[in-house]
Amino acid sequence: MDNATFRYSVLLVEGMKIAPQSNHLAFIFLLISYTFIMIFNIGILIQILFDKSLHEPMYILFCQLPINDVIGASLIIPRMLKDILTDPSARYITYVECVFQAFFNHLYGTTSHTILIIMTFDRYVAICNPLRYPSIMTNRMIVKLSAGAWGVALLLVGILIGLTARLSHCRSVIYNHICDNASLFKLSCESVVINNVYGLTFTVVLLTSSMGTVFVTYFRIAMICIKGKNKATNSKALKTCSTHLTVYLIMLISGLIPIVLHRFPENPEGRKVSNILFHVIPPCMNPIIYGLQAKVIRQRVFKLFYKK
Repeated sequence: MDNATFRYSVLLVEGMKIAPQSNHLAFIFLLISYTFIMIFNIGILIQILFDKSLHEPMYILFCQLPINDVIGASLIIPRMLKDILTDPSARYITYVECVFQAFFNHLYGTTSHTILIIMTFDRYVAICNPLRYPSIMTNRMIVKLSAGAWGVALLLVGILIGLTARLSHCRSVIYNHICDNASLFKLSCESVVINNVYGLTFTVVLLTSSMGTVFVTYFRIAMICIKGKNKATNSKALKTCSTHLTVYLIMLISGLIPIVLHRFPENPEGRKVSNILFHVIPPCMNPIIYGLQAKVIRQRVFKLFYKK
C-alpha cells in the first residue's frame, strides 16, 4: 500500500451550504428536532423496559426501533449543529472518524428495514396464527429475530464499508454534509468497480427483501381479515397493521428520496436535505404513530402526565 493511503489523515467536510441569514433558523429546527427525538424515543424505551405489563413480544421488538432512531439522529444532527456554527473552511474530520460515521450511517438505514421486517413477522403470527402465537413468539424466538435483524445489518454494512476502507485515497474533501460510503470511495483514485457493484447489489437486495416481505405479508393478513367473521377482531388487527405500515412507508419514502437524488449530481443540496430529513422525520414520527397509537403505551404516558 503506497503512501497515498496516509496522505490525508484529516478530511474537510463540505457540509450544507446554508445562507448566513438562515443559519439560526436551521440551528433551531435541528435542535428542537433532536430534543424531541431523544425525549420521546428514550421515554418510550424506558416505559417499556420498566413496565412489566409491556414485556410482550410486540413491544420488545418495538424497543429496537427507538434505539435505532436515537443512533440515527445522534449520528448526524449533533454534527450538523456543530457545522452550522463552524466556518466552512474549518469543518474537519479525521479519516478514521469518517469511516466510523459512514458505518453507522448505513447501519441506521439498514436496520430501519430489518427491524420493521421482524415486527411484520410478529404481526403476521399474531393475526394469522393467534392460537400458536405464545408457542411461536417465545423469548428464544425474540432473541433470534433481534439477533438476525442486527446481525444481517452489521454483516452487510461491514462488508460495504470494509471494501471502501481498503482503498488508498488521493483527495481530502468530503463533498457531502456527512460521511457515507459513496463520499469515502470518491476520495480514491483507484478503481471502485467492486464498490459500485456491491453497493448496488446491497441496495437492491435490501429494498427488494424489505418491500417484498412487508407487502406480501400484509396482503395475506388483509385477505384473512376480509374473510374473517369477527368484525371486532378484524378491526383491531387492521388498525395495528395500518399503524405499522404507516411507519414503514414513512421510512421507505424518506429513505428512497436520497437514493434517487444521488443519481442526479446537479442537485447536491437537495440530496443533502433529503438525507437529513431521513434522520429526522422517521425518528420524530415513530414514537407518535407507533408508540402513542398503542393503547397500553398511550394510557401509561397520559397517566404519567396526569399524576404530574
